[in-house]
Amino acid sequence: MVSTDCLAGLSLEILLCHPALTCVFLLAFLAAVRWYIRDSYKVEGFGQKHVFITGCDSGFGNLLARQLDRKGFHVIAACLTEKGAADLGAAASPRLKTLLLDVTDGSSIRKAVEFVSREVSERGLWGLVNNAGRSIPIGPTEWMQFEDFKKVLDVNLIGVIDVTLHFLPLLKKAQGRVVNVASIFGRLSLTGGGYCLSKWGVEAFSDSLRRDMQHFGIKVSIIEPGFFKTNVTRLDLIDADLKRLWTRLPQEVKDSYGTTYFNDYLKAQDFSMGILCSPDISKVTRCMEHALTAQFPRTRYAAGWDAKLFWIPLSYLPTFVSDFVINVLLPSAKDKRNI
Repeated sequence: MVSTDCLAGLSLEILLCHPALTCVFLLAFLAAVRWYIRDSYKVEGFGQKHVFITGCDSGFGNLLARQLDRKGFHVIAACLTEKGAADLGAAASPRLKTLLLDVTDGSSIRKAVEFVSREVSERGLWGLVNNAGRSIPIGPTEWMQFEDFKKVLDVNLIGVIDVTLHFLPLLKKAQGRVVNVASIFGRLSLTGGGYCLSKWGVEAFSDSLRRDMQHFGIKVSIIEPGFFKTNVTRLDLIDADLKRLWTRLPQEVKDSYGTTYFNDYLKAQDFSMGILCSPDISKVTRCMEHALTAQFPRTRYAAGWDAKLFWIPLSYLPTFVSDFVINVLLPSAKDKRNI
């Protein structure tokens, strides 16, 4: 057997015998070191900065609000429910402020802007985190009606755009940050319904916003989480809504899928979600925090091992490869008719 020392010596000899290869290796190493050092630089004055976060009743938004509060930021946390706001307020310092916000309601957004404007005064808003979102209705496209798409798009995409446009003047004052929560579903469309559409839209909106706002000192980052255990991925809610969608289908459509398709779909979904969903949502909020505190925030943050090592690499492969993988994960319809 060849020893490790021999292999190391052989590799070194190869590099020394090929100056061009040595230069490439050294340049790559130096670039990696420079990137790591640059990535670690932080902005100063957390105690003078205000951050507004949507969707703070639970999940990523709730944890991020408490995380930034402990760092000394002035956090303004928007919740959909009074209970969510009360629970978060009780778990944080008096510095953290809460308000009620429905991102699909223009008047609710305007009230939030007025509240935040009073809080930030002339300093402006340092950070806007568009985190509010929903996943259901989600499932096969044929099971959907137009209203099912609209429910999700109104929150996940139109809500993000509306909130961002209203807060841009305050962000320009502070030359602040926008952090938009997309998903690996914004790279690969794994299922029907409005969720994947909305996340692709968030990716596109964020890219155009970043290019337009860079002239004003505003930096825009996209968070692309993999699968995590939050209300968005609660199987009881998803399964119950899938049952609602299946029940209302005409019998002819049900027959085209086969008698076992619905149960097979639920089993496949529950199995894959059980394997993929991580309970450690701090992997996502650490990315959000970096986007808000780094001197040089990244354009995109892949959060979770599945996003980094599986879904995002898969999105770069030819379409037939991703189609094959998704077909393996989900059952096939049993329609035997000749088409």
